[in-house]
Amino acid sequence: MATPAGPNDEGPMGASPTRISTPELRFEAWRALTWTLVVGLVVLAVYVSQSLLVIFGALVFASMVDGGARLLGRALNIGRGWRIGIVLIGATLFLVWLSFFAGSQISQEAAQFPTIVKEQASRLFAWMREQGFQISIDTVQSMAGQALSGFGSVTRALGGLLGGLTTLLLIVIIGIYVVIEPRLYERGVAWMLPKARREEFYHAASRMGYTMRRLMFGRLVGMIFEGIFTYIMLAGYGLVTGDQIPMAALLAILTGLLAFVPNIGAVISGVLMVLVGFSGGAEMGIYTIIVYFAVQNIDGYFVIPMIARKTVDLAPALVLAMQLIMGILFGVLGLFLADPLLAMIKVALEERAKAKDAEDVLDDEARNAAVATTTLENDPA
Repeated sequence: MATPAGPNDEGPMGASPTRISTPELRFEAWRALTWTLVVGLVVLAVYVSQSLLVIFGALVFASMVDGGARLLGRALNIGRGWRIGIVLIGATLFLVWLSFFAGSQISQEAAQFPTIVKEQASRLFAWMREQGFQISIDTVQSMAGQALSGFGSVTRALGGLLGGLTTLLLIVIIGIYVVIEPRLYERGVAWMLPKARREEFYHAASRMGYTMRRLMFGRLVGMIFEGIFTYIMLAGYGLVTGDQIPMAALLAILTGLLAFVPNIGAVISGVLMVLVGFSGGAEMGIYTIIVYFAVQNIDGYFVIPMIARKTVDLAPALVLAMQLIMGILFGVLGLFLADPLLAMIKVALEERAKAKDAEDVLDDEARNAAVATTTLENDPA
């Protein structure tokens, strides 16, 4: 009796039972599979979007550290690893100083901050009711509580099990790994691309890194300038009039930190500054308004354009819309990363457009060459 052929026996196994013999059906099946994979990847990206945002935040942090190391390289002729260590140690020492030496004064001022803001808001609502507006403080407080509750439900997802501190720690750790060996991860991404697209990827990644470094450098300089200039202007009011503006140091630090978020951060810091200013009277309040406009105009029209050279030409309305969308979807982290993410998307689209233009030029040259060859063949004379 004949035995069936085993896997090691010689001889053809025949066609696969899953093979589609009709070319048209085979093409449609591959197309359906491709679309299914695309939809699956989109669904997966939405499902892990918060983790992807943390990874992008790590890339932003890595670009800031790399930019600092490159800047030190212009003055110190030492290895890149040593320069990265100096940047990280310097940032850590600054945070330690801010926590221990400035923390006591800032914490005392911060304890008074909610009371002052609430008093000024109550005065504002009372004035608006006198003008005929029907506004209830209880209703406003209820709406604010609901907004904060919804906002918190979004931001809690970013922190995972251990809260926002874990998210920040992950960003720092991943960013340090990336900045130490950036080429390793760049080659890993390029390895998954077709060979014909790898050169294009390397060029786009290089330009993205350059754009991100300059964008973050300009942002940090703007933050430092706004914080220092705000403190000088607020402290100068006391030297002239003898009446100190409350919480000048806290307002300066908040102004500098919120400067990391364009447009929205400036509005928030300005509102807080004016509320605190009017707690000391109309004259002090008007002075804080002048300080706010002076700081924002000098920073927006002189400091940042001079340093960053307008690295990313983004429309203000587009940036604001991106911040609102990212803030609603991902909370504080999305709001902070909206501007860098939009800048990277813009660079990627520009590089893709340049690649397509180059392909069109090659296609036109090939078409013209083919037409010329056909003309010579038809008319050899």
